[in-house]
Amino acid sequence: MDSSENVSAQAAGEERETRRSSADVDAAVLLLGAGVTAATHPLLYVKLLIQVGHEPLPQTVGTTMFGRRVLYLPGFFSYAQHIVKVDGKTGLFRGLSPRIASSVLSTVVRGKVRQMERQSKKDDPQTSLRKVVKETTQEMIIQCLSRVATHPFHVMSVRCMAQFVGREVKYGGMFTCIIRMFKEEGVAGFYVGLMPHMLGEVLFLWCCNLLAHFINTYAVDENFTQAPAIRSYTKFVMGIAVSVLTYPFMLVADLMAVNNCGLAAGLPPRSPIFKSWMHCWNHLSQQGLLFRGSSFFFRRVPVTSLPYRED
Repeated sequence: MDSSENVSAQAAGEERETRRSSADVDAAVLLLGAGVTAATHPLLYVKLLIQVGHEPLPQTVGTTMFGRRVLYLPGFFSYAQHIVKVDGKTGLFRGLSPRIASSVLSTVVRGKVRQMERQSKKDDPQTSLRKVVKETTQEMIIQCLSRVATHPFHVMSVRCMAQFVGREVKYGGMFTCIIRMFKEEGVAGFYVGLMPHMLGEVLFLWCCNLLAHFINTYAVDENFTQAPAIRSYTKFVMGIAVSVLTYPFMLVADLMAVNNCGLAAGLPPRSPIFKSWMHCWNHLSQQGLLFRGSSFFFRRVPVTSLPYRED
């Protein structure tokens, strides 16, 4: 009797220890995620300002590798220095708090996903297309739910950053943003640009997973000694390639989050008032600007922006 009680007590203690260690790991992951978000925020800040078309610095003349003279727009470092001159070093972190909230919420959701994946693992072959489709479908559902939960914070962060263009102070802290957006736009205001953002993420997910599967299955030879190493990097490389193709969806989502919200960055003459995200997409496509902001360095002036010269 005593031995069975000791076994039960030991099992309970091990379970408590497991839960405690799991909680410690989760806390560490949350802190790490928040730290990475804070460290990379200046990059996304500059990217957002480029996306909305704000170019406060003069263009420079350069040459290509073939000797052709072209006009270049300022890169990340020049743009960041300009922000520091205007708002100080802390200005590089405008709109950070909603992004951290979004990162924490997304990390929690993805932690739950990992638990579900561990419980649903079966003995299917690793290269089974059925397994890839099943796992991608599950990941897609969770990704969509995560996007619905975190998108309001994304909209708040984008609007806080876009205030740099017109020097507005309409959106301050996170709670101020929530109150103002709810009063002016209702619940719909928190989900402006959700559709293109979600479509871009879903397209990225499916293309990345399926391409990695087909390359690992049919292009990588089993007899090759470095096959396992190549397979481990395939999905990462495919992610980089596919992210370029899905970038226009992210651009349109960010522009829709700012459009017609009362900020100079989203109003004429800087930007037309778009009726829908498709209207925004068509406008950018016609202007040749669907990839505006996709690069931080060696940014050429778009051809449509060059003045017409008559011979």
